[in-house]
Amino acid sequence: MRTGLALKGSVLATVVFLTAAVPNKINTTVMTGVDAPLKSISTLAFGPNGVLYTADPQAATIYAIELGAAATKGTAGTKDVVGVDAQVASLLGTDASQITITDLAVDARTRNSYMSVMRGKGMDAKPALMRVDGDGQVSIVDMETLKYTAISLPNAPDANGGQARSQSVTDMAYQDGTLYVAGLSNEEFSSKLRALPYPFKEADRGTSVEIYHGSHGGFETRSPVFSFVPLTIDNQPYLIGGYLCTPLVKFPVASLAPGAKVQGTTIAELGAGNRPIDMITYKKDGKQFLLMANTSRGVMKIPTASFGSDAPITAPVNGTQGVAYETIASMQGIVQMDLLDATHSVVLAKAGTALNLQAVILP
Repeated sequence: MRTGLALKGSVLATVVFLTAAVPNKINTTVMTGVDAPLKSISTLAFGPNGVLYTADPQAATIYAIELGAAATKGTAGTKDVVGVDAQVASLLGTDASQITITDLAVDARTRNSYMSVMRGKGMDAKPALMRVDGDGQVSIVDMETLKYTAISLPNAPDANGGQARSQSVTDMAYQDGTLYVAGLSNEEFSSKLRALPYPFKEADRGTSVEIYHGSHGGFETRSPVFSFVPLTIDNQPYLIGGYLCTPLVKFPVASLAPGAKVQGTTIAELGAGNRPIDMITYKKDGKQFLLMANTSRGVMKIPTASFGSDAPITAPVNGTQGVAYETIASMQGIVQMDLLDATHSVVLAKAGTALNLQAVILP
C-alpha cells in the first residue's frame, strides 16, 4: 500500500514527531467481569500466570482472560492432532468449511496450545476458544466462569469500515508488564503500535508508525504491522515487525510515545506478493533466530545478530535486499505457529483441504 504521505528528512534513524493540540489520553472503557462478551476473536498472546490476551477486532477491544487453575488440570504438553479443524468443527456443531482458526498460542505453564476460532461466516460468525493438551484432546474452553478485564481502543476504524475495522488489531505480544498491540486507527496516519500496561487502566492514542517500503519505492503510514515480536538489540528493547510485500522493520520501544509519529528502520525487503502470518524467536547452537511464516514465501529463518548494525533500506528495491534468510523446505503450508519449548514449535499446517496441528523441531 503506497500512501504518498512521505515525511521529509533522513530515514537513517527513527524519528519521533509529537502531535500538538490533540489529547493523547482519551477516555476509554475498562470492563471487568466473568464470561467475556466477545463479538469476535482473532490474535492471541499469553502473559504470565495464565492470563490470555484475546483481541476482539469487531468491538475494537482487548480482553485479558484469567484461565486460572482449571487450565492446568489437563495433560501437560501438546500432542499432534491430524485434521484438527474437523475436530474443532465437530465440537462446535458444524463442519470444517464453516470455521476459521484465527490464531494459535501456547501457555508456557502447561505447554497446552490454544486456538481462537470463528464459527460461521460474515457478520453471523461467533467466537470460540479451544485447547489441545498433551493427550491430543481437543476441548472447548468454557469462559462462563473465567474472570476477565477488557479495554477498548479509543480511535479504532469505524465499525462499518469493513477490512479496516477487522484490522483494528493485527497482532499482539506481551513483554515485561506491557501488552504491545499492532493495528489500524481512524486517524490519517492510521498504522498504530500501542503499549498497554497490564493491569489495564487506560488507553491512549497509540503511536503512529511510518516505514520506507523499498518494493513500493515510498513511505507508508496506512499499512498495518501484520506480525511482530519483541527483541532486545544492543541491550535495548525493540519490536521487529513484518509488513505486506514484505519489509522487515525495527522500532525502538522507547520511541512508542502516546500521540507520536515514529519512523521505523527498514532492515530487509523479503519479497513482493507476500504477507507475513506469524513470527517467533528462538535460540539454537548459541545463536538467535527469527522464524517467520508467510502466505506465499514459505517459512523464513532469519539470524538476528546483525539487526543492530544492518544498513537501513532507504531507496527503491527490486526483489530482495538486506538481512539474509533461509527458506525452511521442511515447513510447508504453515498458517500459524508458536514456540512450544526450547527445541520445538507448534504449528498449524495445511494438508490438502485439512489442517494438522503438530510439533516440529526448530530448524
